[in-house]
Amino acid sequence: MKPRSLVFTLYGDFIQHYGGEIWIGSLIRLMAEFGISESSVRGAVFRMVNQGLLKARRSGNKSFYSLTDKAKRRVEDGVRRVYAIRNHRWDGFWRIFTYSVPEEKRDLRNQLRQELSWTGFGLISNSTWVSPNPLEEQIMEIVKTYRLEPYTFLFSSSSVVSHENQEIIERGWDLEEIGKEYDHFIEIYGSKYEELKEAAWNATLTDRESFIARTQLVHEYRKFLFKDPGFPLDLLPPNWSGTKARELFWNIHQLVSVGAVRFFESCFEFDSNLLPQSFNREKALNPFAELYIS
Repeated sequence: MKPRSLVFTLYGDFIQHYGGEIWIGSLIRLMAEFGISESSVRGAVFRMVNQGLLKARRSGNKSFYSLTDKAKRRVEDGVRRVYAIRNHRWDGFWRIFTYSVPEEKRDLRNQLRQELSWTGFGLISNSTWVSPNPLEEQIMEIVKTYRLEPYTFLFSSSSVVSHENQEIIERGWDLEEIGKEYDHFIEIYGSKYEELKEAAWNATLTDRESFIARTQLVHEYRKFLFKDPGFPLDLLPPNWSGTKARELFWNIHQLVSVGAVRFFESCFEFDSNLLPQSFNREKALNPFAELYIS
């Protein structure tokens, strides 16, 4: 695991439910479970502060870190997509996003491409991205954040005259390759699930092992957010592997969550001057949403 990526996983899966900030000592303790040294943690945190992803707050002789608004938006969106139930039907509309960003702003253009890919849009031709999901609000927030109003257009259309829907999907996404990656996930975590079930049945599954298992599970499953556009059910191929992977993810998560949260709480130290009013242990235990809204 890369330190920065693991920091995001820990914030999304645990820290956000406990006030949204953590003492650097607690973060070092938690990340040590994955073989990451103290110097690597401190280096990653320092770089994330410089990149505008984390902000520091001093209390006495301790430093506490929380996500900036920029990073929080990405983490909250990722958590919503990881834990929401995907059961929506297509409303029949394609969202079509185009841009013409000047060459002197190429870095901004690259950031925009990353944001669009992360959100689930597919590139179908030069500077033209599409999605069948109702992402208007998220896209306009991206446009506003990067001040791209003069360079972008967002349309919606119930039909594309030149191409069939299946042709659009094949242009924008490689669902066959994504399906293979889901199959690989199922192969690995199917075996892991059986091991964890046996340990739980025999009462040998420790809180530490549960924390490691849940964090690794979420960390690996979260990678599909960069690949799987989260299509409506009626646009997915028959026997879509992502559905089985999703069920496996839920089963493992439910099995280890109680122990995982207990271990996190045993390592988590918060500012004694603050009341833990914003702590939401129930959400940490079961972050799954009832509805999927792409």
